[in-house]
Amino acid sequence: MKMGESARIGMPFFSIAYGCRYCAPLKQLVAFTLLHRRPPPFLGTLSAHPLTPSSFCPPNPRLFTGNSLFLRMERFWSRGGIEENKTLVEKLQHYGVIRSRKVAEVMETIDRGLFVPDGNPPYVDSPMQIGYNATISAPHMHATCLELLKENLQPGMHALDVGSGTGYLTACFALMVGPQGRAVGVEHIPELVTSSIENIKKTPAAPLLKEGSLSIHVGDGRLGWPEFAPYDAIHVGAAAPEIPQPLIDQLKPGGRMVIPVGNVFQDLKVVDKKLDGTISVYSETSVRYVPLTSRDAQLRGY
Repeated sequence: MKMGESARIGMPFFSIAYGCRYCAPLKQLVAFTLLHRRPPPFLGTLSAHPLTPSSFCPPNPRLFTGNSLFLRMERFWSRGGIEENKTLVEKLQHYGVIRSRKVAEVMETIDRGLFVPDGNPPYVDSPMQIGYNATISAPHMHATCLELLKENLQPGMHALDVGSGTGYLTACFALMVGPQGRAVGVEHIPELVTSSIENIKKTPAAPLLKEGSLSIHVGDGRLGWPEFAPYDAIHVGAAAPEIPQPLIDQLKPGGRMVIPVGNVFQDLKVVDKKLDGTISVYSETSVRYVPLTSRDAQLRGY
């Protein structure tokens, strides 16, 4: 199977990564710049808030996780506070991150506040620590991935969420593919699997969990989950040094995978498997995620 790649090259611009792998206070994290392959749709809206090189410091790669290198929208709306999930979705629509009614509906239905650990502001556009050196991605990253995958999350389709964490995105997938489809989460931390199931039970996706069309499993996500393959949609919530072959193998012809790829500097890759089985790959945007690694390495902080 031959892999080809076509890059979409855009203009460089300043952007902020915001997240924490090691419990440093989030507000103390610094910012840095990268070449962005495709300017985000809301960039023009934020042009009234220019950034200059003096705003930035060199990155410490260990500090930036789970976030796109988009301009952090939270800085523009957190001062007034967001206390409702619906308001968060409206803001993401306003900035052009959510473009389809389908994605807006599912993000309104699955309340992010049920998946963010107590003591954290659930509706701020930022990744959050969830324990075990893992994070829940920023809302704009969830919205971005749902938009990229929405045509492959039609009723009756199969979806795989690798590194399912809190279960948030897996629950969104389940609502989109419905009871005739199959949404599968794979997470190698058993405690996160247990807590994610409890989170989902509080949402409208709970009946799908009970009926079995939604399931979360303990396993090494780099190996996928062959039992319910092939998948129309695969999302990977951690960065791999290269695209794992088992995930390519489990992607259905006509299917799409979204996966961060890279080490210190990463791109969100969109992998399309054509009907004849050939693969095309392009870079959607620059990102920073925790590494897709073994359970032991993650717990040790590597």
